Amino acid sequence: MTHTSIFAQLLGTAQDGGLPQPGCHCPNCEAARADAALRQNVVSLGLVDEVAGQSWLIDATPDFPAQYDAITARAPLAGILLTHAHIGHYPGLIYLGPEAMNAQTMPVYATPRMAAFLRANAPWSGLVDGGHIELIQVAPGREIVLSPRLGVTPVAVPHRDEYSDTMAWLVRGPAHNLFYCPDIDDWSAFQPDLRAWMAQIDIALVDGSFFSPDELPGRDLTQIPHPLVTDTANRLADIATEVVFIHLNHTNPLWRQSPERAWLHARGFRTGIFGERWRLD
Repeated sequence: MTHTSIFAQLLGTAQDGGLPQPGCHCPNCEAARADAALRQNVVSLGLVDEVAGQSWLIDATPDFPAQYDAITARAPLAGILLTHAHIGHYPGLIYLGPEAMNAQTMPVYATPRMAAFLRANAPWSGLVDGGHIELIQVAPGREIVLSPRLGVTPVAVPHRDEYSDTMAWLVRGPAHNLFYCPDIDDWSAFQPDLRAWMAQIDIALVDGSFFSPDELPGRDLTQIPHPLVTDTANRLADIATEVVFIHLNHTNPLWRQSPERAWLHARGFRTGIFGERWRLD
C-alpha cells in the first residue's frame, strides 16, 4: 500500500531576481550561466496533503510554471498563499489568466492591502474581474484551515511595504510545524521575541538574502534592508529549531563552497536545497 503523507517542499531558494540574475556578471551569476545545474528558482514553498489530494503554493513567483509542475505532480493545486507585493512573490499569478491556464476561481489568500493592490492594478485586476482567481482575505494571527490535517496562519513581519503589507506563514501539520519567512527587514522589530517564537517552531525557513553588507557595491543596503545571515545565526545560536536559510541574493557567497558557508555549517545551520521536503505528520 502506498503511504500518504503531508509535507512541505522547497521549490526555490533565490531572491526575487533568481540565479543568474539578468544584467549581473558576479561570479555566482557567471557560474550559473555556464552550468545549468547551478541555476536557482525564486523562493517558493509547496504544501501537500496527499490524504486530501490537494496542494498549495506559498507565493506565485516568476518561476511559477516549473514550481506548479513540481507540486502538482503529487496533488492538484488548491490555492496560493501570498506573502507580499515584491516582484519575486506574486507575478506568477499571471499564468492563471486566459493566455495560459485559464484557471477558474483559484483561491488566492492575501491580506486586505495585498488584495486591494491586485484589484486596483492591471493585469492582476483582470484575473479578479475575469473570475480566474478568488481573493480570500486573511488576517495576521488568524489560522486558515486548508484541510483537516493542515492549517496555516499569516504572521505579520516588518518589511518594505510600498505596495502591500508583508506576511510570513506558520504552517501547522498533525505532528510538526514550519515557519516560512523569506523577507524581513530586521529581527529586532519582529514581535514576539525571536528566540521565544522559535522555541515553539520545529522547522524555520528564514531570510538569508545577504551574508555581508559588502555584497552589492554601489547599492545602499539601507534601502533594501534584510538581516545579515551572521546576525540571524548569532541570534539563534544553539537553538533546537531546524533553521534553514532561503531567499539568497545572487551575490551571496553561501551559493558556493566558501569560508562563509563553512562558518554557517559550523554553527549548525545551512541553506535550503531545491526539492527538499519536511514531513509534517
